[in-house]
This record gives sequence, C-alpha cells and structure tokens, in this order.
Amino acid sequence: MALCCCLGCSLLEDWIRLKAFVIIPTYNEKDNVKSLSSAVLAQHEDIRILFVDDNSPDGTGAIIDNLVAENDRIHVLHRSGKLGLGSAYREGFKAALAMGADYLMEMDADFSHDPGSLPHFLSAIQENDLVIGSRYLNGVSVVNWPIRRLILSYFASVYTRWVTGLHLRDCTSGFKCFRRSAIEAIDLASVRSDGYSFQIEMNYRCMEKGFRITEIPIIFIDRHSGSSKMSGAIVREAVTMVWKLRINSLYSRLLGK
Repeated sequence: MALCCCLGCSLLEDWIRLKAFVIIPTYNEKDNVKSLSSAVLAQHEDIRILFVDDNSPDGTGAIIDNLVAENDRIHVLHRSGKLGLGSAYREGFKAALAMGADYLMEMDADFSHDPGSLPHFLSAIQENDLVIGSRYLNGVSVVNWPIRRLILSYFASVYTRWVTGLHLRDCTSGFKCFRRSAIEAIDLASVRSDGYSFQIEMNYRCMEKGFRITEIPIIFIDRHSGSSKMSGAIVREAVTMVWKLRINSLYSRLLGK
C-alpha cells in the first residue's frame, strides 16, 4: 500500500480500526466533489466522508447523491439553503457522532486542503484532542493568495492570540481534526458563530476545557475552481467575537463556574 510506504505502517496501526469522518460543507462545488471524494477515500479504507450541502443551485447535491449510491463510505446531509459554515459543521458533527465517528475532521471542498495530509492528522490526534493544520507554523505556507488577503489572515491570528490567549500560530485554519470526546464536551447548540469565528470559537472552547491542542504544518493552496466565499461580514464577526469569548470566560471565572 503506497500510503504505508511513505508514512510507515506503524503510523496507522493506532487508528486503523477507528472511524474517521471527513466533514465537507459544500455550496456550488460540482467541479470538485467527485475528484475530492476519490482523493480522500484513497488515503485509507477506514476514512469516511460526510458532505453537508446547502442546496447548491449548480447541482452539487445531485452529484453527491450519485456518489453516495456508489460508495457506502460517502454520506450526505441536504439542507434547505445557504445556512452558514458554522451551522454546517455543527450539524455535520452531530450526524457523524450518531454514525459512530471516533475522529471528526474539517476540510474544504475546493482542494485548498491537500487530502494527502489526512494521515498526518490522524497520526497526531493519537496524542491530542484537537489537531490544527497550520499555514503559519513554519513561516507562511500559502499559495496563490493576494497579499492583502494573506496579511488579513495572518494578523487575524495575531489579533486572536492577543485577545484570547490561544497559543496557536494559525487560529483561523479550517483544516483540523477533533477527537470524539472533544466534540462531545462542547455544547454545540451554544456555538453560534460562523466562518473564521467558528474556527476560533471551537479552538477556544477546547482550550477552556483543557484539551490537548497541537498544530501540524500544511500547505494551503487557493481554490482550484469556483470562487471564494470570504465576506466582510465574516471578518467583522471574527473581530467582535473574540472579545465576547474573552469576556464570557472572565465572567464565568468570577462566578466560579
């Protein structure tokens, strides 16, 4: 098996019998879902995919339905409309837990995240509760971003570290792996943020509960096809949300919670 040759069979022994669900929100990703499914499932026979499609008008949902019919390792949640990244992951987490997931992974649908990195996450999660794919752990590992967006992303992490105390180089990364126990310990119904804010809030919740968090280096390559879903509203939400997290945490400590 090629994967064992490059990583070593011992790397996979600890998780080979455990269920790893890769949760992938989709909206207008018809050009990507088929090839992405093949690339993800090729990493190991025990990896499963859960697509969360927000009623994509380009027919992404129908393509995924065909994939589901062809492969029992692929699953899908169809939602009524574009309801946000945070809610997609919350619903995806709940569904994956119900299907017996031991590890729950977040991944973009556009090949910005390399499927070949999945075994590295699943190796690192053996001694951690949350593993984050960092674009800034070893310098800057981002390809095809305009300088303005790169600066915005980098300093968003700096700002988040300063406000929240998170000891992470990349606070807003959307490529990550949670242990089941970490997701179960978080009240997902109380996590209301979206976009960048969702990633920050989930990291913060894990830190508050004392979970073991680590980062591994990834290379982030901007979209192969489609268009970016970044918006000013998402950025503004992240700016204010970090203060809410910090203030709520201090308030809880004052009340002895």
